[in-house]
Amino acid sequence: MMILGKKLKMSQVWKGEKVIPVTLIQAAPNKISLRRTKERDGYDAIQLALGRKKREFKMSGDSKDLTEGGEVTVSAFKEGDIVKVSGISKGRGFQGVVKRHGFAGGPKTHGQKNRFRAPGSIGSTAFQRVVPGRRMAGHMGNERVTVRNLEVVSLDPEKNLIFLKGAVPGAPGGLIEIRK
Repeated sequence: MMILGKKLKMSQVWKGEKVIPVTLIQAAPNKISLRRTKERDGYDAIQLALGRKKREFKMSGDSKDLTEGGEVTVSAFKEGDIVKVSGISKGRGFQGVVKRHGFAGGPKTHGQKNRFRAPGSIGSTAFQRVVPGRRMAGHMGNERVTVRNLEVVSLDPEKNLIFLKGAVPGAPGGLIEIRK
């Protein structure tokens, strides 16, 4: 089962004597806008719509109850379910090697100036080129990230809320895909 939602915020929930960090996701009822079948399209899938945003999910197994025009709600999940969550990570623009890859930077003394956050040497002189895969400065974030094995801590069907244990990718207000 899968559903689209909007990341609201991070919070915490008390369960007995333990405090559990959770992410609140508002998953309003998703409309099944399209149903693909093996006979007609060559594969089984459904397309879910949350407002104007749509995502297609491939189906595994026989799911006759998911028909075009139907809805998927928060009640499709239950407490204790283990889910996989995907979203677009926060974009951080063009970053240097210290922030992007955790490089230490250069020495602060011994004649160095304006080189504190520089990458240093990028390879030997024998190749006369930069070896592919070299960690360098560049664009960071704004890519699809999937976090697996998150637990559904609690549900609020009246407000269409799902409480997931831990952090999920993306900024508040971002589109999140939740799959069982």
